[in-house]
Amino acid sequence: MAEDCGKTHDFKLYKDTIGGRVLESIKAQTDSGYQGIAELHRNSETPKKKPRGGELTGKEKAENRRISQERILIENLNAKIKVFKIMANKYRNRRKRHNLRANLICGIINFEARI
Repeated sequence: MAEDCGKTHDFKLYKDTIGGRVLESIKAQTDSGYQGIAELHRNSETPKKKPRGGELTGKEKAENRRISQERILIENLNAKIKVFKIMANKYRNRRKRHNLRANLICGIINFEARI
């Protein structure tokens, strides 16, 4: 079967790979592109989308703000990891060394954060 070389949405990739195997004890905080993740993972939080032709309540806006404030820390770390291109592009070196290199990069980022 030919490999699909087009772009794949993150949520489809999640469902096709690890979606059913994520432990319930892990809290999944996702962006609004993951609408419907609650059916696959009960311990998940997704911001509420504004209804068509309507507005969000103050409570819904406050909840969305809380979720985004928690997620921004992780998103900033993901951006730092992507600078090294090991996660942003297709990895073309030995598969055995991928985890070693990824761990080294994460170690550099953690070391940098402590300085």
